[in-house]
Amino acid sequence: MNEFDNVIDRRGTGSTKWNKYRDRDVLPFWVADMDFRTPPFILEALHKRLDHGIFGYAQTPQALIDAVVQSLDAEFDWAVSPDWLVWLPGVVTGLNLACRAVGAPGDSVMMNVPVYYPFLDAPGHGGRSSIEVPLTLEDNRWVIDVRAMAAALGNRTRMFMLCNPQNPTGRIYQRDELVTLAQFCEKHDLLICSDEIHCGLRLDVDRPHIPIATLSQDIAARTITLMAPTKTYNTPGLGCAFAIIPDAALRRRFSDARAGLVSGIGPLAYVAATAAYQDPSDWLPRLCTYLRDNRDVLAACVNSLPGVSMARVEATYLGWIDVRPLQLVHPLEYFESFGLGFSDGAQFHGPGFIRFNFGCPRATLDEGLKRFERAVRAAQ
Repeated sequence: MNEFDNVIDRRGTGSTKWNKYRDRDVLPFWVADMDFRTPPFILEALHKRLDHGIFGYAQTPQALIDAVVQSLDAEFDWAVSPDWLVWLPGVVTGLNLACRAVGAPGDSVMMNVPVYYPFLDAPGHGGRSSIEVPLTLEDNRWVIDVRAMAAALGNRTRMFMLCNPQNPTGRIYQRDELVTLAQFCEKHDLLICSDEIHCGLRLDVDRPHIPIATLSQDIAARTITLMAPTKTYNTPGLGCAFAIIPDAALRRRFSDARAGLVSGIGPLAYVAATAAYQDPSDWLPRLCTYLRDNRDVLAACVNSLPGVSMARVEATYLGWIDVRPLQLVHPLEYFESFGLGFSDGAQFHGPGFIRFNFGCPRATLDEGLKRFERAVRAAQ
């Protein structure tokens, strides 16, 4: 039995994912956390820290800083100075700080949609407006339409917010796409905030993740890169993230925006993050293999049914499923009536889609797909 096949009962643990449908026969495939146990080496590190018994205010451990720098060098050939790192309790915090640090109230921020919904709220929290440019579907992959971006650009647009790997579509943008995007940002003097939290969950081995800041020194100087181990190692409740900001002036503005708003990071979160970046095991490759198989099972089911479709998912554990041909008035409520809890595409500014989290044991996925097939056929 594969370790990822183990069905763990998360009810009664305060789980946001499972409590949403408490006392209802609805399987939750919505919020982006996985139903797999955190890897043993992280649990061991946490147990050791618990045995110490004191949990006061914490500073970023040097061991974590060293591990992150070494990981970025080994994984992406990216020589990052420790001074470039700004530690955060979560990537969403970084999105909001970026929108406060770049430009001024009344300026605008551009992004592609559909996108992880905190992107949509962050500009407004900082007194900025949003310019949303839809992704387009080409050759079964969601791609950036730079021409549409140029047409939508305003004279007070100051930043482009990138999500790569893309949530919810599962794209990994490749070098030629990133170069085109970078040239666009240079031409129009846009800074870049790049959420790359899912970069460890690559399902297509021929699709490397390329941090946009690694394209050139000039691009690095205009980029805020956001990363965290929490999605990859399934520790989202132990929030620990960081921004990589090579430019000193931009880093200072970003850090100043935290004043009075951002809390510190707890000692257990630091322990979990350190263990993740020091990962001595083959746990992550085995996880990605399992997720890849789950993706293939999901894609085969969805694309065999009339009225629904799913483009290829290259990374993450999230399927972006087009249910528009079913003409459902309220897709979320409809699927809940068949015992399925999804994320509504409208939340990501992609109405008529649902997001399916397949980061779960195969038995859970199989039951979910049986219900999904019944729901789709009943809607015909």
